[in-house]
Amino acid sequence: MAQDSVGLSSDYQFWIQKLSVWKQASTLETQQDTCLYLPQFQEFLRQMYEALKEMDSNTVIERFPTIGQLLAKTCRNPFILAYDESQKILIWCLCCLINKDPQNSGESQLNSWTRGLLSRILAAFRSDIKEVDLFTQGLGYAPADYYPGLLKNMVLSLVSELRENHLNGFNTQSRMAPERVRSLSRVCVPLVTLPDFEPLVEALLTYHGQEPQEVLWPEFFGAVNEAFLLKKICLPVSAVLCLWLRHLPSLEKAVLHLFEKLVSSERNCLRRIECFMKDSLLPEAACHPAIFRVVDEMFRYALLETEGAPEVLAAMQVFTRCFVEALEKENQQPKFALKTYFPYASPSLVMVLLQRPKDIPQGLWHRPLKRISEMLKEIVEDETQGSSGGPFENWFLLAHFGGWADIAAEQLLTSVGDAEPPEALLWLLAFSSSPGDGPQQRAQTMVEVKAVLSHLGRLLRSPTLSAGNLLAAAEESREGDPRPPACQQLTRRLLLNFLLWAPGGRAMARDVITLMARTDEIMHEIVGFLDQTLYRWDHLGVDAPGSRKLARELLAELRGQA
Repeated sequence: MAQDSVGLSSDYQFWIQKLSVWKQASTLETQQDTCLYLPQFQEFLRQMYEALKEMDSNTVIERFPTIGQLLAKTCRNPFILAYDESQKILIWCLCCLINKDPQNSGESQLNSWTRGLLSRILAAFRSDIKEVDLFTQGLGYAPADYYPGLLKNMVLSLVSELRENHLNGFNTQSRMAPERVRSLSRVCVPLVTLPDFEPLVEALLTYHGQEPQEVLWPEFFGAVNEAFLLKKICLPVSAVLCLWLRHLPSLEKAVLHLFEKLVSSERNCLRRIECFMKDSLLPEAACHPAIFRVVDEMFRYALLETEGAPEVLAAMQVFTRCFVEALEKENQQPKFALKTYFPYASPSLVMVLLQRPKDIPQGLWHRPLKRISEMLKEIVEDETQGSSGGPFENWFLLAHFGGWADIAAEQLLTSVGDAEPPEALLWLLAFSSSPGDGPQQRAQTMVEVKAVLSHLGRLLRSPTLSAGNLLAAAEESREGDPRPPACQQLTRRLLLNFLLWAPGGRAMARDVITLMARTDEIMHEIVGFLDQTLYRWDHLGVDAPGSRKLARELLAELRGQA
């Protein structure tokens, strides 16, 4: 607490000097400096309030003898009063100075002075010409007779002028000068959260002049993006798209903001992740290839940094699903070639992956699965196919549409024991689970998966099916040698599919999962599998009432134990 007090005292001296320099933000230089420091000053005011509310008025004056100067100068700065929650926090600070039971004339005078400042603040943006005069001058208007609708009319006038400017194009006689547009964006920095200014903010974002360089202030983009991410401003998708296309740091911050929400949310809940995705507007904005490529690259780095964490992989797949839905909704006629979204991939492979399984009869799913497997195998195992990227690039492409690999696992399990498992599906599963393997390692994985399927097929026909026997089918060692982790995970995935699809498996699913979930890591893996399976079935419209009911019950029980 003592350290906090020392830090606050140091900040106090810094800000009182700043306020003296700013005065009333009367020059372009002081306006620029004020806008730059607005977020930090608001945080200082918040810290000051936290300190003041613990003191009585006498202690406040003793600890901060020049508090009156600081608060008075703050009240005279319209940029500060207009910014976000600064006005509200300033009112809180002033209320801390009021003594409810003044004991002497000094305390009574302090109360009277404080109430005067409060009245000034509350009236600042209603009828006080001096407070709005700075803004009107900055926007290019001279002081006149003001009335309650002045601000709204000014904003509408500027919006109209910007739009006419946009339509006039090269007609320079009717165009707003770039310097004025830039000045306008600077003046708007502290005002972006005010509802009356939303039309002007939108008009500035969608304004495109003929200048070779960006005319809007970077701080304007940053302030708008921050307000949008914190839900302090509502903007149409078109304006948000312009914001992110014109200011890369804002787009990167939006993606990181989404990642932070996903990390802090409940693990393995794809419905909630989908809500976050759509609420962020990133999938809709990603219909523009430039934005898609930035978001996609950030997912790539996240996967590499986390060594392919299942949560990141699932989030990327949900993003891709939302992006494809937005793309289909927006493009009756495609505006951009698929190559612009996936420049390192085979266009024909992308076309097959983009097929929606729900548009294909379930009995024909094996056809696109076979085609996907054959195309990937040809690209990955033929070293001459350098133009289509290496194994990781092609796995990364497949990972976007991970539902196909999940369907391949289900196809193998629903037909277990009926016939020899298709090599194409075995190869696809082996590649999706461990793309870094060479052909020999992948072939060995296929042999092991085939053995697991054969074992499950025998158990399915056995009259004495038990949880122990089922678990033995996916035992994590063969001849004393441990399976690679990716292969262990793949066999668990096959066993879980068996428990959901096979009637005998559903009867003992709880017992088998209890035996499987020996560690928290495996428990989370099982919960993730069930959540992803239900999420995919919902989107595909899979009609499997027994399997769906069991998956929901198991998921609820396991989440209750986690």
